[in-house]
Amino acid sequence: MSQWHSTTKQGQSLYRIVARAASMVRQWCQKRLNFKSKLSGFKSFVSLFLVGVSLSVAIASCGGGGSNAPNTSTPGATSGAQGDVKVTLVSYAVTRAAYEKIIPQFTAKWKQEHNQNVTFTQSYGGSGSQTRAVIDGLEADVVALALELDTQKIEQAGLIQPGWQSEAPNNSIVTKSVAALVTREGNPKGIKGWQELANPGVQVITANPKTSGGARWNFLGLWGSVTQTGGDEAKALDYTTKVFKNVPVLPRDAREASDVFFKQGQGDVLINYENEVILAALNGQKLPYVVPQENISIDAPVAVVDKNVDKHGTREVSEAFVKFLFTPEAQREFAKVGFRSVDPTVEQEFSKQYLPIKTLYTAKDFGGWSEIQKKFFNDGAIFDQILAKSGK
Repeated sequence: MSQWHSTTKQGQSLYRIVARAASMVRQWCQKRLNFKSKLSGFKSFVSLFLVGVSLSVAIASCGGGGSNAPNTSTPGATSGAQGDVKVTLVSYAVTRAAYEKIIPQFTAKWKQEHNQNVTFTQSYGGSGSQTRAVIDGLEADVVALALELDTQKIEQAGLIQPGWQSEAPNNSIVTKSVAALVTREGNPKGIKGWQELANPGVQVITANPKTSGGARWNFLGLWGSVTQTGGDEAKALDYTTKVFKNVPVLPRDAREASDVFFKQGQGDVLINYENEVILAALNGQKLPYVVPQENISIDAPVAVVDKNVDKHGTREVSEAFVKFLFTPEAQREFAKVGFRSVDPTVEQEFSKQYLPIKTLYTAKDFGGWSEIQKKFFNDGAIFDQILAKSGK
């Protein structure tokens, strides 16, 4: 009978039916005193006994509790307070400060509601590198990457099911930022926005969009400053070509670009994320910067890695964690490190730390990331043409 108790809920329900039937039989027998009644009762007892036996067989079939039944449990799967559960979060570098505050809040909430301990393994790095690591075998349960294109690559590798964007609020976009132009002290080149980056004698530092997700956002900021304000694509091509003529080197990623600007002292202006500039100021490093009033909304998504959560038995807790990221509590932690919140109330709470934007455009205004990659960054596409024209 102890084996029956470890079966599925359906089996447990059938067990309770058998127990009630046995109880009824005992009560019935006690009330019958004459032989005739006992004889008739015996027939009824046999019938009930056979029903019980049949139900017992049904329990074993439904519950899989027998010693010869296959083990269908998933590694890492837990229920209630029966065991701890581990979740692996893979994200890009600048989110770390926020997640180190968010994760303890979530684990405390889960413990209170489910009486189960959750521990997180966390991995942070460049978004492109993190994407490749997950595809190559880093078994992330949740990925929070710098751009949708990276998450789509994991989907194309068969690890995330199509339609993941609709499985979380706000089309799964969990943080926002915009591009910022960091200048030298006193802004000697008079940088006011995108337009000055094409001026002769202005050295611009940005990473290579072919290798850096952040630099793709930078490129869309430059291109959109023309096409999203009334200019045509011919003007956008001419403008961005002039800007990249002013780019002395093309570092592989945003971190290397920052090193070129700050540590090596190259360049007059660095194209960076607004949230990184705000975070630097919070850490005591105030940087002179400009936020162009025509700007790109740098939208970062989050997704559950379906193949891995099913393998680990962590789907329930991973999906709950993703949903928690959209709560005001979690969104405040993102805002505290410089991100623009996707929660309007939280964004209003932190509005004083953001500079105003007049025209905000998104990846959708360029046709979405599949079209963006094909049009701008594939081999032989527009960015390669720009490099050729700018002599790079």
